Amino acid sequence: VRQTLAAADRAYVLENGRIALEGACSFLRESDHVRKAYLGL
Repeated sequence: VRQTLAAADRAYVLENGRIALEGACSFLRESDHVRKAYLGL
């Protein structure tokens, strides 16, 4: 996931088949929800 966010300009986070979050990768990398749930930080 970290490598994908580093290479892409924009990303989508899916939960149960639905878009939960979308935005610039820099925004998603800094999101507390994304960091805890998907990046293990």
